[in-house]
Amino acid sequence: MEEKYNDSTALRPEGDRIIDAPMVDINLPALMKQIKNESTWKNSDRNAITVFKTNGLRIVVIALHKGAEMARHTADGIISVQVLEGELQFNTGRESVELVAGQMLALHESIPHSVIAVKETVFLLTLTTTL
Repeated sequence: MEEKYNDSTALRPEGDRIIDAPMVDINLPALMKQIKNESTWKNSDRNAITVFKTNGLRIVVIALHKGAEMARHTADGIISVQVLEGELQFNTGRESVELVAGQMLALHESIPHSVIAVKETVFLLTLTTTL
């Protein structure tokens, strides 16, 4: 299997972080620190880093400032949301749940949902993707 790296961007010009390989080591505390030190975090209500991306699966660390909202949307695949720090409210048309650090949920594909940060929050989003 060929190793794949993140693309270089203006925000992250290095382009040297492995995002797909037979084994990818993901240092969540370091990524949480990085996400909060970047200008995007300082200048907007959120920031995110894709830490794993392969056929069928993607893992993203997302940070939201208090009050930030991810407006109602759907995902094409099954997702899981695991709160690493903070608190968020996860809403579907039928249910609403507040999640704090250490809690997670799973949601089937195509279910409309929204997310609101009750406090400054960092969470891990895992989603299945089509091949």
